[in-house]
Amino acid sequence: MSIQPQPDRVIIFDTTLRDGEQSPGATLNVEEKLAIAHQLALLGVDVIEAGFAVSSPGDFAAVRTIAQQVGVPGGPVICSLARAIRKDIQAAAEALKPAAHPRIHVFISTSDIHLKHQLRKSRSEVLAIAEEMVAYAKSFVEDVEFSPMDATRSDREFLYQVLERAIAAGATTLNIPDTVGYSTPKDMGALIQGIRANVPNSDRVIMSVHAQNDLGLATANALAAIENGVRQVECTINGIGERAGNTALEEIVMALQVRKADFNPYFGRPVESDAPLTRINTQEIYKTSRLVSQSTGILVQPNKAIVGANAFAHESGIHQDGVLKHRETYEIMDAAAIGLSENQIVLGKHSGRNAFRTRLQELGFNLSEDELNKAFHRFKEVADKKKEVSDWDLEAIVRDETLPQVEQGFQLEHVQVICGDCACPTATVTVMNPSGEIRTDAAVGTGPVDAVYQAINRLVQIPNQLIEFSVQSVTQGIDALGTVTIRLRHQERIFSGQASDTDIVVASAYAYVNALNRLYRYIQTQTDELKVSPISQQYSERPEFFVNSQLQAD
Repeated sequence: MSIQPQPDRVIIFDTTLRDGEQSPGATLNVEEKLAIAHQLALLGVDVIEAGFAVSSPGDFAAVRTIAQQVGVPGGPVICSLARAIRKDIQAAAEALKPAAHPRIHVFISTSDIHLKHQLRKSRSEVLAIAEEMVAYAKSFVEDVEFSPMDATRSDREFLYQVLERAIAAGATTLNIPDTVGYSTPKDMGALIQGIRANVPNSDRVIMSVHAQNDLGLATANALAAIENGVRQVECTINGIGERAGNTALEEIVMALQVRKADFNPYFGRPVESDAPLTRINTQEIYKTSRLVSQSTGILVQPNKAIVGANAFAHESGIHQDGVLKHRETYEIMDAAAIGLSENQIVLGKHSGRNAFRTRLQELGFNLSEDELNKAFHRFKEVADKKKEVSDWDLEAIVRDETLPQVEQGFQLEHVQVICGDCACPTATVTVMNPSGEIRTDAAVGTGPVDAVYQAINRLVQIPNQLIEFSVQSVTQGIDALGTVTIRLRHQERIFSGQASDTDIVVASAYAYVNALNRLYRYIQTQTDELKVSPISQQYSERPEFFVNSQLQAD
């Protein structure tokens, strides 16, 4: 089953788990991808691009698991990317088998610079391959999307020919990627107009756009495409993705919401129509943003539109005065519309489990009994250190305690630091290794955090380079929870970790171990790369089926 053309709304195609994961250091394991996919379904996205099935056994497993557990009847379309190559399409089709509504997304480059330097194929060869591979994908699923990579730098007449062939071969969605973020809104509008005017039967398929943000124009380009007839937008949560990222889902959705009167005429609606232009449950936006940020270790910049910490903050006296008198004087949207509640202080160390559970439910967290027990234990630890625990604190606690963890790795057992202006910073750390052995070591450093990291390195003995260390306060005040995000480099790959605590040194230790566990898991996978997961066991004797996990596409 495929999504039929919907001229009266915008289809939201989320590629956080595919293009978003191509952000350096954003690698996710299967459990993390599944948790995000479930949240995307709650958010109301129409299509989830779950991964690039052929790229690795891990990606195959992620696509298959999401297809099984999220791609249920009545749920979102589950999609897998595939190059215009038979083995890619076979892998995508196999991984998507459990999905009620599967989609294969086939792509091939069409710009002359890509044809000459990357594909090393002629235009006639690309025309034939595109038609043949779309038809091949169609033999597996009804819903086939086709993307001419680097479309915005492609010769227009050749692009029209490729798209015409794709439609004839059975494509149900034509996606126009601005792969290198080269386009401007004016260019994008003209390109979509040209396709609609020059590609036969283009009115019979869904027109889509994928805009990269290299010039900071991704959202503007996507909106221009919508004005010219595009009815699907490919986007990511927080705008994460390759290089400068992608069109941010929250920006597109809220732009269509806030400026609904301006966009209604493009959908044949009366200007005053109040019907939503997407199926997104906007009150899930903030929670989804935080989940993706904490899972990937990529912080949301404070001034990020819609979901940044400063998006609804006012420091200027003039602004504060205006907002206090009437919110709309300086706010064009209500924070509650994206699920951001007022920072109410309601819980403390004397609060009980029932009050804790109730407040979490009010904040949108529905935890299992085991998850609740772990979160409640952590809450009590925080409440003993703070007089009052805010909603922001609760969110950080829940995320830390319920996020899927790496399957194997090291566990931090104990951290103690001695430091001061007249003392040499010294850290004593106890770690349990993956085999269950508990070891303790001590080290000195230039500061307390450096000492902790030196001690951990002595214990885990995994070569790495620390390339980023950042601290963010969850709430205000000297007793605020602090969130530490770190990024490590190992053999040109980047691994991130994140943790929160009232003690920044402790948070730093947990964040570092979190990143090291991702690195450790990667090393284990590389060492044992031929041992694929049970769901892809049929390919275990064909290691050539999987390509390098660094394959990238827009």
